[in-house]
Amino acid sequence: MGADPSPEFREHLVFLYGPEEGQRTLARLDARLARVPPLPEPISPLDQRDAILITYGDQFQQPGEAPLRTLARFTERFLRGTVSGLHILPFFPYSSDDGFSVIDYRQVDPALGSWEEIHNLGRGLRLMFDAVINHISQRSAWFQAFLRDDPRCRDYFIALPPDDHTRELLARVFRPRALPLLTPFQTAAGEKWVWTTFSADQIDLNYADPDVLLEIVDILLEYVSHGARLIRLDAIAFLWKELGTRCLHLPQTHRVVRLFRSILDWAAPGVQIITETNVPHRDNISYFGNGRDEAQMVYNFALPPLVLHTFQTGSARALSEWAAGLQASLPSNQVTFFNFLASHDGVGVGPVRDILSATEVQALVDQALRRGGLVSSRTTPDGGQVPYELNISYFDAISDPNADEPGGLQVRRFLASQSILLALLGVPGIYIHSLLGSRNWSAGVQQTGRARTINREKFSYPDLLGELEQPGSRRSQVLQGMRAMLAARAASPAFDPFGVQRVLHCGDSVFTLLRASPDGQRQSLCLTNVTNERQQIHPSLPGSWRSLLKNQRFELENSAVIDLEPYEVLWLEK
Repeated sequence: MGADPSPEFREHLVFLYGPEEGQRTLARLDARLARVPPLPEPISPLDQRDAILITYGDQFQQPGEAPLRTLARFTERFLRGTVSGLHILPFFPYSSDDGFSVIDYRQVDPALGSWEEIHNLGRGLRLMFDAVINHISQRSAWFQAFLRDDPRCRDYFIALPPDDHTRELLARVFRPRALPLLTPFQTAAGEKWVWTTFSADQIDLNYADPDVLLEIVDILLEYVSHGARLIRLDAIAFLWKELGTRCLHLPQTHRVVRLFRSILDWAAPGVQIITETNVPHRDNISYFGNGRDEAQMVYNFALPPLVLHTFQTGSARALSEWAAGLQASLPSNQVTFFNFLASHDGVGVGPVRDILSATEVQALVDQALRRGGLVSSRTTPDGGQVPYELNISYFDAISDPNADEPGGLQVRRFLASQSILLALLGVPGIYIHSLLGSRNWSAGVQQTGRARTINREKFSYPDLLGELEQPGSRRSQVLQGMRAMLAARAASPAFDPFGVQRVLHCGDSVFTLLRASPDGQRQSLCLTNVTNERQQIHPSLPGSWRSLLKNQRFELENSAVIDLEPYEVLWLEK
């Protein structure tokens, strides 16, 4: 821990609460931080060896064994030396939304295991915890106290009169769901209409109450003590509410992120904040702040739909034009992107509405529906609805499950899409169903009635092992292909997440990326044929190059031509 950080903390707290309340809150914060022990050992910086697996705590189920122990066995058997980190989706007791309606932030769901299993996973992997701090379950102790009209929690939530004036002000709020913004609850003080951005079971917290902020700071520091080295701020863009505004990306929200960053930099240097904001790219990158004072990483939300568009059209033009500006959009060399293609949620289309045309976005929607997917919508201020998210497995989004084509071609196309994820500047996050080539789980949607279930299937561990032990199975081929690319990435400093990236234009049919290490000493040329036809390119990069994925060498003189098979991936190191 460094020098006394109180002046910096005071600046943030005064901005949020004013001089008097800000000073009182600072005194309480300082007293809490005085009890925080230092980290037992330094946290190593991120490099090209880092890749994060995203999975549920109960993803693999073995009779008679805690699911977190089964998860540890899976990672040890299949991913040792392949991924460096593990994002365990909310593993706390919850009441809905597959974990994102948390009942108790401080406990591990007993159905998954205990803190002991979390600690064991953290001994070999860099752990990412979810901070689901925009909202909390209505079954939580805090909200139950609110319903009893307990003075301690009376202001933990936002209650508003459902009159015409309120409705007029709330009409300006950005709505990520097609659900009411206020939900009525009967309390000991009478009926109250409470702010619920995402569902009636997910009650928004009121950060205008300093007690809420201090409770959350305590929880973040407790996560660090349990081994969190990456903290994902879920739905952070909605954190602060101000009537008469969109209640999205407000200055107070950014200031809270800056406060969290300041506290963690002082109490736990090396712990990284990742912001999750499913919004257009220009708003998304605002959470980098000045490059030193907010998130160290932001989820790269434009990437998943842009890659789908690329393989749908057989043209990398839009992807290349967007990727060409990524490095310049970073405000410093201390921040980078958290790149992903699939997640427990669907593929958001909002982030590319300022990159693709309305017709191109609609084409993605139509394709998802043709391939057995679903589409979730959000409510606009005028009461209309627009597509918000494609609910479909990424494998089926890339390769039509109804197409009459060899399975090997579908696997090759899918791995080509994943190669773009792994080559881009940043740290890759790989959802478990992409690692295993999962298809749409339509039966799950019928069971739950929720569109997002289509990409949240859980596995019987013995059954999954049986599939992976079949060399020609889809799951086995995808896993082997992903492991090979991850190993190649880890071996080359050119893929350092804080290195250099340049998009080369070698025709629209091939996505071409030149990566270099931060010192410029190592270079990798990454080529992905995004079509089902052979392609020839002239990269004009003289020198001797070797393939990181195959036993090949290339002499690229000015007139050299590289032939690429359909959906072939070629990574060359100089």
